[in-house]
Amino acid sequence: MGKFDGVLLASDFDDTLYGRDLTVSEENCRAISYFIREGGYFTVSTGRAHKTFAPYAHLAPINAPVILSNGSCLYDFQEDRVIFETFLPDRVREDLAQVAQAIPAVGFEAYHAEEVYLHNPNQITWNHLRRTSAVDGVIERPILEMPLPWSKVILEQERTVLEAVRQYMLERWSDEYELIFSNQVLLELTQKNSNKGGMVLRLADYLGVCRENIYCVGDNENDIPMMEISAIPFAPSNCAPAVRAWGPRILRSCDESCIAQIIELLEERYG
Repeated sequence: MGKFDGVLLASDFDDTLYGRDLTVSEENCRAISYFIREGGYFTVSTGRAHKTFAPYAHLAPINAPVILSNGSCLYDFQEDRVIFETFLPDRVREDLAQVAQAIPAVGFEAYHAEEVYLHNPNQITWNHLRRTSAVDGVIERPILEMPLPWSKVILEQERTVLEAVRQYMLERWSDEYELIFSNQVLLELTQKNSNKGGMVLRLADYLGVCRENIYCVGDNENDIPMMEISAIPFAPSNCAPAVRAWGPRILRSCDESCIAQIIELLEERYG
């Protein structure tokens, strides 16, 4: 029996676990390994899709299925299989074609299996694709010719444009979609009720973890749904203003190994 038996720790990836130097710190890796040896479950809950997270899955010790695509997919990298996945409704192509006509400045990435389809890519698009090492193999195609189904879409432009897109879509199709910012220039689109919080709860049920033993940490607005179901919501000090205003427990920054700090705090709680 370990002190962390039945405890689940789910961490956002970019700017929470994965730092500006594009690595996971040795301090974090040591702490996570200790947490796992003492019976805990550690996983990542990321906006990245399988294609853009798989090259980095080895960077930290992970012993539970990973939450991908902003809560649309639960994937077991140890067994290399999807456990559960949701998809946007087929009407999404027509809806986004209408959005693109109404707000032509917006660009987006649509995720279909291991393929990424682009509409009206802009500098934000290319910066994001470089950050996620997904530039090679992306496909530009008219919206209505992009194959379905899509696990998620990332809408890309300056914040004011994306705010207009979000308002436009929610006024028309609020029962169909989740729309949440993952940073100032990326707006994530998933199936209604598909978010990080819902998928963390599904993972906890899959692992047999009680709600009071779930802990989540993240730095941006798309992490708030999983912080809402966390016994103690955590955020690194580099978190977005909206996250800080929401009121999580603020930690050291991502680049100061905030995951190791959480495990220190959990040791006090469970030791």
